Amino acid sequence: MYQIIINSIFRATIAYLLLLGVTRLMGRKGLSQMTFFDFSVIITLGSVTANLSMGPNSTTASAVTSLLTLGALAILTGYLHIKNIWISKLTNSEPVTAIENGRIIDKNLKKVRFTMSELTSLLRQKNVFNYADVEFAIIENDGHLSVLPKSQKAPLTPSDLNLSTTYKGLTKDLVMDGKVLCENLKSVKLDETWLNAQLSNQGIDSIEQIFYAGLDSSGNLYVSTKQPQAQEYHGKYGIE
Repeated sequence: MYQIIINSIFRATIAYLLLLGVTRLMGRKGLSQMTFFDFSVIITLGSVTANLSMGPNSTTASAVTSLLTLGALAILTGYLHIKNIWISKLTNSEPVTAIENGRIIDKNLKKVRFTMSELTSLLRQKNVFNYADVEFAIIENDGHLSVLPKSQKAPLTPSDLNLSTTYKGLTKDLVMDGKVLCENLKSVKLDETWLNAQLSNQGIDSIEQIFYAGLDSSGNLYVSTKQPQAQEYHGKYGIE
């Protein structure tokens, strides 16, 4: 009995570590960015991992070999995908034009098995409610829709009005969950004395009261304090 439990723990641990290592080597990619090829690889790796951790009919050595082989093939394909255009097209396909100059390209929709209701839904997510307003709509290889509205329907930008704008960079995180990020503070040539003074000006006595604090490129400090345990939120936008 104990031998079975120990063996199961060992197999599950090996499976977890191997899967973690293989997916790490495959590179960073969000679920929303996965192509059909990426999805197929992940499903296959998951199946082999499950077989390694729980499968009674396979040895640990054979399952590990299968997992490493699949991982190596996936990594090799990913490398060739970058280096070779033909393999890139084979694994990820190419973007397809769904709308051109306000005209729906029906043969392309049929080619990628896209329905009109799916196209309409994706256009609405881009705040487009009229096909005639679209210059180009392209179905990307991950299933997302990229939309270029006609120039007369595109929103105005400062450059359209010849307005000058100031630089707006990324906000630098300074405090997270009551802990000061010292490296970030040093990178903007500030210290905790300055931070405490700024917090004191906002009526905050302790760093531990802060859930998040960040400094924008204009030098403005944004602070969000932790909510008291007794405080609850209700309603449509609260956590119920």
